[in-house]
Amino acid sequence: MSLLIDDECINCDVCEPECPNGAISQGEDIYIIDPDLCTECVGHYDLPQCVEVCPVDCIDKDPDKAEEQDSLYQKYLKLTA
Repeated sequence: MSLLIDDECINCDVCEPECPNGAISQGEDIYIIDPDLCTECVGHYDLPQCVEVCPVDCIDKDPDKAEEQDSLYQKYLKLTA
């Protein structure tokens, strides 16, 4: 499952450099996460780093982009190949 930044985002910029896949970027109004690049840090860390550093807890699982742990790991392998 990809992660999603909601409209509570304060554009503090702490999440973007923490993403090992480069999935986070500045959107029109708030930061956004590219679901094709987001692995929830599977393969890199035990927990999603953006969630860990977000000061306003505005990053949640995207209910429209459900993925199993194995699928996230396969995406990680493809991205790091």
